[in-house]
Amino acid sequence: MGGSTRTPTLTALLCLGLCWGLWDEAQMGTLPKPSIWADPSHIVTKGSRVTIWCQVSLQADGYYLYKEKVSESLETLETSWDSSNKAGFSIKSMSSHNVGRYRCAYQSGESRSQLSDDLTLVMTGQHEAPSLSANPGPVVALGGNVSLSCSSLWPRGSFHLLKEPGANVPQHLEWTFHRERGQGFLQVGPMNTSHAGTYRCYVSPESYPYLWSQPSDPLHLQVTGIYEKPSLSTQPGASVSWGENVTLQCCSELWFDTFHLSKEGSLTPPQVLRLQDTAKPHQVNFTLSPVTSDFEGTYRCYSSHSNNPYLLSQPSDPLDLLVSGSNSQDYTVENLIRLGISALILMVLGVLLFQARHRQSRPQYAAGTSTRKREDGQ
Repeated sequence: MGGSTRTPTLTALLCLGLCWGLWDEAQMGTLPKPSIWADPSHIVTKGSRVTIWCQVSLQADGYYLYKEKVSESLETLETSWDSSNKAGFSIKSMSSHNVGRYRCAYQSGESRSQLSDDLTLVMTGQHEAPSLSANPGPVVALGGNVSLSCSSLWPRGSFHLLKEPGANVPQHLEWTFHRERGQGFLQVGPMNTSHAGTYRCYVSPESYPYLWSQPSDPLHLQVTGIYEKPSLSTQPGASVSWGENVTLQCCSELWFDTFHLSKEGSLTPPQVLRLQDTAKPHQVNFTLSPVTSDFEGTYRCYSSHSNNPYLLSQPSDPLDLLVSGSNSQDYTVENLIRLGISALILMVLGVLLFQARHRQSRPQYAAGTSTRKREDGQ
C-alpha cells in the first residue's frame, strides 16, 4: 500500500439493521461500480493480516466500505490511499468479528458510485480439520472419473473444496450423511489436465458459514495418459527369494526428469525418483530391500516433468513380482511368535499355580501346630 494516510477520505461504515437500506441508497449512484478484492486472499487464516482493496477507473475523492450485519464498528480498520486510484482497508489480525460480506463505493465530486459486487471474507482454523480422499484413487486416467470425499465430525454444515493454486472461488460439495458423521461427495470427470493439482477441503457449521475449519491434508490428484508410456523391468528377475534385494528399472525413450512407481492395490503413495543424468538412457532404479511377502504384487511406472508433476504418462506394462519362499518364512516367523506366546502363558500359569498351592498349605500347617499344642497341653 503506497502513499500517505488520508483517513478522512476513507470511511468504514457500520451496518446493523439498516445495512440493506444503506446499500440500496448507495446503489442509486450514477458512477460505475468499483472493483473489490482481498489481498492476499478472501480466505484468511485466523490471526493473519488481510487488506480489502477498492479500485476505480477514474479519480475518486472518497471511498466507503460497507459490511453486512456487523456487531461492532469498522473504525478499527487501517485505511490508506493508493496513487493508482484504489484504497485499502486493512485488518491487522483476522478474527471471527471480521468475517462476512463486504461492499465498497466511492465518491467523485457530488456524485456517489454504485456499490461493488460482494466480497465474502471467511476465516479458517476455527474447527478441527476434515479428511479428504479420492475413490478409486488419486491417480486417474485421462477421460476417467473420480469421486472426492470430504468427511467431518460435524453433523450439519457445508463443505468447501479448494484447488491450489488459483482457486479463488471454492467449490461446494453435495451434502450426504453417514450416521453421525457429515460427508460430502464431488464427482470429477471426465478428467482433463485442468483437473490435476492439489486439493484441500474445509467444513463450516450450519450456524457459522463464514468460520471454516482447518484445512484437510492435501490431496494430489494426478492425470495419466498425457505422454507415451515408459518400460518397466526388474533385476535380477521377476521372481525373488525372501530377504533378497530387487531393482525395478523404469526407462523412457523420451526425456523425462521424474519417474513414479506404484503398486496396484497399495494405499501407500507411489515412490518418486528424479533423473540425475540427462544422457540416454533416461531411466531410474527403484530398489526394494529386503524383499518380503508384502512386496509381492503388480507394479507399474509413470514418467513426468518436474515442472508439472500432476500430469503423468501412460502407465507402463504391468510387472508381476513374485517372492519365492515367502510362505515358509512367514510361517516360520508366525510359529516362533506362537511358541513364544505359548511359553509365556505357561510360565504365568505355573507361577499362579505355585502361588495358589503355597497359600493352601500355610493354613493347614498352622492348624496342625495348634492341634499339637492342645494335645501337649492335655
